[in-house]
Amino acid sequence: MKPFAFGLRLFVHTNMKSNKSYFCNCLFFSSASFARNMSKLADEAFAKTGWSPSHAFVMITVNRFDKGVIPSMIAKELHLTPSTVTRLLDKLEQKGMVRRENKGKNSLVKPTEKSLALNEELMTSWNSLFDNYKKLLGKDFSEKLADQLYDASEKIKNL
Repeated sequence: MKPFAFGLRLFVHTNMKSNKSYFCNCLFFSSASFARNMSKLADEAFAKTGWSPSHAFVMITVNRFDKGVIPSMIAKELHLTPSTVTRLLDKLEQKGMVRRENKGKNSLVKPTEKSLALNEELMTSWNSLFDNYKKLLGKDFSEKLADQLYDASEKIKNL
């Protein structure tokens, strides 16, 4: 097997002795694989709500603000682009889960009774997601990994 450059040192990865991928030491590939696996767990956890995890987390965020929240705050809270938040809010508004009110230059997003009525089920699904990955990874490891991934994301987000 040919060695490849890894930082300043030469690294030879031999996957013949393990089941690990040739790319297991690449953060890009490992994090993408992890994200796909977490998405599957999240889809399963939120399936009974009838909403995707992304829509569910937007509703959870909006439901926290009785007097409304501006879309840019939702984007910041969920680490999403404003256009993605707009797309998610469009569907939620169409289905009667949120309403938008114009306040001068800003748009204020408020929960509807329908969204608030679903909040307990959304929170139960979120807790189910946490319980599922906690069982698979362990509570301490899950909490540390979430913290480390968040910190790493914060460090590279403005590149």
